[in-house]
Amino acid sequence: MNILYAKLKEILFSVLPITIFALILGLTISPMSGSEIFQFLRGSLLVILGLTIFIIGVDLGISPIGRYLGASIVKTNKVWVLVLSGLFLGFMISIAEPALHILAGEVQFVTAGSMMRIEILIIVSVGLAIMLSLGFVRMVYNISLKTIFAVLYGIILLLGIFAPREILAIAFDASGATTGTMTVPFILALAVGISAMRKDSKAAEAGSFGLLGVASAGAIISVLFMSIVNKTSIVAGDPGLVTSQIPISMFQRLILTSGEVLMALLPILILFLILQKTVFNLSKTKVQSIIKGLIYAYIGLVLFLIGVNTGFMDIGREVGYQLAKMDNKLFLIVIGFFLGVTTILAEPAVYVLTHQIEDVTSGYVTRKSVLSFLGLGVGFAIAFSMIRIVVPGVQLWHFLLPGYMISLGLMYFVPELFVGIAFDSGGVASGPMTATFILAFTQGAADAIPGADILLDGFGMIALVAMTPIIALQILGLIFKIKSGKVGVKDAK
Repeated sequence: MNILYAKLKEILFSVLPITIFALILGLTISPMSGSEIFQFLRGSLLVILGLTIFIIGVDLGISPIGRYLGASIVKTNKVWVLVLSGLFLGFMISIAEPALHILAGEVQFVTAGSMMRIEILIIVSVGLAIMLSLGFVRMVYNISLKTIFAVLYGIILLLGIFAPREILAIAFDASGATTGTMTVPFILALAVGISAMRKDSKAAEAGSFGLLGVASAGAIISVLFMSIVNKTSIVAGDPGLVTSQIPISMFQRLILTSGEVLMALLPILILFLILQKTVFNLSKTKVQSIIKGLIYAYIGLVLFLIGVNTGFMDIGREVGYQLAKMDNKLFLIVIGFFLGVTTILAEPAVYVLTHQIEDVTSGYVTRKSVLSFLGLGVGFAIAFSMIRIVVPGVQLWHFLLPGYMISLGLMYFVPELFVGIAFDSGGVASGPMTATFILAFTQGAADAIPGADILLDGFGMIALVAMTPIIALQILGLIFKIKSGKVGVKDAK
């Protein structure tokens, strides 16, 4: 009961900022009716309860499975086991990710069927699986993260030159979508399990991060490569898509969401039961605790997603539309920044990552400091997205190219620990809160600006949200490095 109260209190303070901010905007800029206010408050309550229950489920169920599995893989001491495990686990967890299914459906619509939903699911999952295998090998053989990321993003830059320009947003968005609510805690737990087998505590600390960043790069590479091979191009999106969608009832939403979350969690449960019989051999108490955790995670994620989809999207879309209609477009950019800062606090995967950072580093890197810089990074991402909508001629690569060049350059000036944390944070930032509330806000703004494309600009927003935290967290690492240096000089005296 104490754990529930502590988690609920922490989640409450995380979700309240975006709830209050969105409510104020909804009451002032775009006045809501009584029923809309009730729907929003109901959604906020579901988000708070759902996120609390989900996080408890992650701690009890998903994280232990990942840690046990990671340790078991390393104990085999066989490279082929590492590679095959990465391929199998990567594909299985990615193709079950709910956020990726949503993105794949949107891609199919935007490309008028030239990029099919199942094709996107398979290609992205294969890319993530290959890179997860590479990440396993890197961790075991202690290959530098800086070298890995330099090579991977060098390949991405090269592919980006030859890939159709309009595919860039989809490729980077695929990276954010596949590292969603289910994928993140599982891969992070795998990383902890593998790195914990190292004798060197410093290497184990740094090795706990970076696996998610390496894996998510595979999604970008696979989509870009597919677009070059298939010569894929995007047709113009339908501006009426967002407003023409048929509304569904609360009961229909419950059934749909329950099925999606079940499909995401079922592979993990089946894998655990198989490994329990063949490898783990855990006590009955531990097995019951893990299964109870998976049930909590299921219930919590269903409640959270229903709350986000029924309570936040409508107000986000309407506020974005009304702000973009105003004469002073600077107001839209500033509000976008503050929405980004507050929204990131309510992301489930961000909660998991920041707590793992604090745990693994024994409090050396605090959750508060990571959240502060992560919030600033996402805030700037949304502001850049608004600039891209408002200013004609500004394209996505104008932000992505210099952004990733800065990210790669910073790697050589910050500790390896922060390189892994930074690239991991890029994947976790673009979660369900961002992909629903902020995406709806962006689409609403694009709908109000002549010449802007709702879906294409929406895709670009997620790509920017996945990039800016990489820079922000490496700047935090640079600050830690400078402070550590000053402390060292002082102590030496």
